[in-house]
Amino acid sequence: MINIFEVAETNEMIEKENLDVRTITLGISLLDCIDADLKQVNEKIYHKIYEAAKDLVATGDYISDEYGIPIVNKRISVTPIALVGGAACKSPDDFVSIAQTLDKVAHEVGVNFIGGYSALVSKGMTAADEMLIRSIPKALASTERVCSSVNVGSTKTGINMDAVKLMGEVILQTAEATKEDDSLGCAKLVVFCNAPDDNPFMAGAFHGVTEADKIINVGVSGPGVVKTALEKVRGESFEVLCETIKKTAFKVTRVGQLVAKEASKCLNVPFGIVDLSLAPTPAIGDSVADILCEIGLEQVGAPGTTAALALLNDQVKKGGVMASSYVGGLSGAFIPVSEDQGMIDAVAAGALTIEKLEAMTCVCSVGLDMIAIPGDTKATTISGVIADEMAIGMVNQKTTAVRLIPVIGKGVGETVEFGGLLGYAPIMPVNSYGCDAFVNRGGRIPAPIHSFKN
Repeated sequence: MINIFEVAETNEMIEKENLDVRTITLGISLLDCIDADLKQVNEKIYHKIYEAAKDLVATGDYISDEYGIPIVNKRISVTPIALVGGAACKSPDDFVSIAQTLDKVAHEVGVNFIGGYSALVSKGMTAADEMLIRSIPKALASTERVCSSVNVGSTKTGINMDAVKLMGEVILQTAEATKEDDSLGCAKLVVFCNAPDDNPFMAGAFHGVTEADKIINVGVSGPGVVKTALEKVRGESFEVLCETIKKTAFKVTRVGQLVAKEASKCLNVPFGIVDLSLAPTPAIGDSVADILCEIGLEQVGAPGTTAALALLNDQVKKGGVMASSYVGGLSGAFIPVSEDQGMIDAVAAGALTIEKLEAMTCVCSVGLDMIAIPGDTKATTISGVIADEMAIGMVNQKTTAVRLIPVIGKGVGETVEFGGLLGYAPIMPVNSYGCDAFVNRGGRIPAPIHSFKN
């Protein structure tokens, strides 16, 4: 039973420590929308999503009012569109028409984002996969709420280097296509290794083919709550530190479980998972970097940063699985640069580089996230960064991702403003030495020896 002390404690977390439910994400299967006629595909997609999601925003608002829990975003994820549009789409422009349908229905039901403009190409690309990937720049430039992801590697299959090379080019093209908005399109595009089927967070959310027809996934976030809890045990041993993080994560996950169950009941849609991710925002006190400093670092990037992040990530997961049997998605700690004021400060101070961030991704939930780089960065350099991050995910059997934003017309020392939850970012230098011959080899990096588990 929840006692009055826990109620008061939760209220304190919400009012003073930035605890929120970051998203309720409704996953919708579009496999029954497949058709050889493109017009029919678009009509089926529109009607399926509209019928499933028309009450999603109102339900989120009701739960928020009823329980006093802020629900920041309401989102939709759909079956990877490369699969849905494969029979009907004969050109990249055909896929763009589906993106515009997704955007239209997202506007009409009132959600913040819709994810699933995606392709899963960890071993190879079909003609439809390649067409969708090549359509991404135009699709993201001509829509507002559509998010795109491409899975180019996995522990079981290795890394598709042809797709990695192509994604370097596509990221630059997306930056160019949205340069009037400081290359904002790239903030809605992520490259994955070991992408999960049930992630409620954008830009990487898609509805996996093994999922039910519809599902509710909830993403909870509370960096400020963890930071405040750790302030009370400053100077204590690692044992006390770990127990404090674990207990706090438990309480935060319980809030997510409550919201997920209520949303599931209201919408008559099965509950999927709670994703307990310490996802920061630009708000003061809502920073993963600040937690790492509270653990004992002078600045993020200092020696000990990777160890502190590993400790944080592990204890968050342990606390989450105590609170719910269905913790999933990307649960752990996110380290996006533009969305975390502490990370921004560390970059500005010269303490944090892309290379150090890459080391940190070995032990956090995702990867190189929301990092602005010079707009004149070569496509092969971007592909090389992607390949490095995919290798970390493949070898360590974890999800890794890259969301780089080459800001056209800007260079190191300048900043770029994205607004809202996306925040702002200093443009970070990228290693100037080339990797063209490596990226241009073509083919596939094989799976590691420990992938053979059968």
